[in-house]
Amino acid sequence: MRIRNLAIASFAAIALCACSQPKGESTAAGGSLTASSDTTVIDNVVIETIMSRRSVRDYLPQPVGRDTMEVITKCGINAPNGMNRQPWEIRVVDNQELLSAMTQAFVNGDPKRAADSKMTRNMFRNAPTVVFIAAENNSQLDCGLLGENMILAAWSMGIGSCCLGGPVAFLKSDAASGFLKQLDFPEGYELVYAIGFGYPAESPEAKPRDEGKVRFL
Repeated sequence: MRIRNLAIASFAAIALCACSQPKGESTAAGGSLTASSDTTVIDNVVIETIMSRRSVRDYLPQPVGRDTMEVITKCGINAPNGMNRQPWEIRVVDNQELLSAMTQAFVNGDPKRAADSKMTRNMFRNAPTVVFIAAENNSQLDCGLLGENMILAAWSMGIGSCCLGGPVAFLKSDAASGFLKQLDFPEGYELVYAIGFGYPAESPEAKPRDEGKVRFL
């Protein structure tokens, strides 16, 4: 019941977020925006989640419960997508033997990887749970929105994440065709990326963002 209540609260906050409000007006998530001459002070739980979230590349071995992952994936599939086609397929893998087998095949193909001191449990930044996302007919944009929903929902519950491209490139190689088959994506779907989830074993510092890339016309 606690997980369900937390899920409802988290999803409601995300769904009701208003990122632009007139001066002093309350936001839908219960916070407020107060503008001054040169800055905007934001008090909003959704914006706080977005601004505090960092990619985590080291995790505790503690698994993420399936009830919690169900909440996270439900937030994912409620992402906006073109014409509500929902052109994605998701596979949640928390089977440690399967993740270890993938890792061993990866290391066998590149022995130098075995010397990577950071790869102590698996090739997915040691994440105990990995979500694999496949797209239909070049619908990577929709799948990106799905993933963003999941990583923000996860962070709101204290669960870190990291988007993974390198392991996916391996899984799409001939050497890993058996593992890709195990993920059982339907015909017409292509694996585009993965996301590792777990409880953080590190607290990464924020890296600078180039606000000069944003222009108002």
